[in-house]
Amino acid sequence: MTRGERVRAAARTLRTPRTAQWVADETDVSVKTAQKYLEQLVEDDVLRKVKQGGQTLYGIDQLMATYREVATLQREHDREELTAALESMRTQIAEWKTSYDVETPGELRASIGDLEDTDEMEDRREIAGEWEHLADRLPVVRAALNEYDWATKRDTLSA
Repeated sequence: MTRGERVRAAARTLRTPRTAQWVADETDVSVKTAQKYLEQLVEDDVLRKVKQGGQTLYGIDQLMATYREVATLQREHDREELTAALESMRTQIAEWKTSYDVETPGELRASIGDLEDTDEMEDRREIAGEWEHLADRLPVVRAALNEYDWATKRDTLSA
């Protein structure tokens, strides 16, 4: 990979905002090189730049990432597939609520304290993670469905 490719790849996987120095260290480039490519990603609405405690931090632009994700869902799936996915996610969450007699992934995690069986503990930890993932995905799939007609009308190439 080139220096730019390494910086771009690292930047797209940031879970928390980081300094250019951190990105430079992770990608084995100079701070100046990291800043150059990070600034390009800011201009492209991939990253956001914030000042915090005298430092400049770069992080994923969550709003733009969500817009891109909604557009990808609309382009790669038809309305029925999105509806089925939404129903499946909601059904799975409802089953977990009933099976474990809890309302949230946090309550499911807390219930681990009452267990002795390590396999059951691990199962609940894993399910709580899946539940959190589905809960995060629900509004994205819902947004893709809400704006499906609007987006598909505008997602055509003009000649």
